[in-house]
Amino acid sequence: MNTRFTKILATLTFGLAMLWGLTFIGTAVSHLTDDGAVCVQTGFWANATLEGGLPVGEGVDASSSAARLCQNSPSAAQRAADLGSRLPWTLFASIALLLFSRLLDAVVSQGPFTDKVARRLTVLGWFVTVGTPLAGLVVGWSESWLVDSMVPMGGSGLSVSDPQVLILPGIAAVILGKIMREGVRMREDLEGTI
Repeated sequence: MNTRFTKILATLTFGLAMLWGLTFIGTAVSHLTDDGAVCVQTGFWANATLEGGLPVGEGVDASSSAARLCQNSPSAAQRAADLGSRLPWTLFASIALLLFSRLLDAVVSQGPFTDKVARRLTVLGWFVTVGTPLAGLVVGWSESWLVDSMVPMGGSGLSVSDPQVLILPGIAAVILGKIMREGVRMREDLEGTI
């Protein structure tokens, strides 16, 4: 096994985790102290016709797929909802990279097929599997609430934001971690028998 490459990768992922963490903190602090407008984009009015709004040719129908709403002098709740629509994925990425870095550190220190590596892989898998829909729900709810606070009749409703496809690698990591754990147990039983 190439431990030099794994060490470099572990250091790189740890550095990226710290960078994402600092981005999370910096964005939160700067946005809380900012007094600018809060904006959100919504697809509630998807395919709304733009009657007389665009100079289009004869026989051309113009429609809108999204509306951008901005609130000048937003309330504290609107500012918090704006943060809720921006920050969850940054925090998710930071923690996932940190867990991956710890997994790689365990591989370097003990080898790839150990109980510690299997446990860390399972923890990473569960975090990605549960954290993906949770972060998506926070972002979707925050955006929905922000739209409703600006356009009460909007009725945008609760939604879950993308990318929910990350659940699949999370489940795969959980399963692989369980398989590795069973393999480690079987190897230890075999070594005890011999």
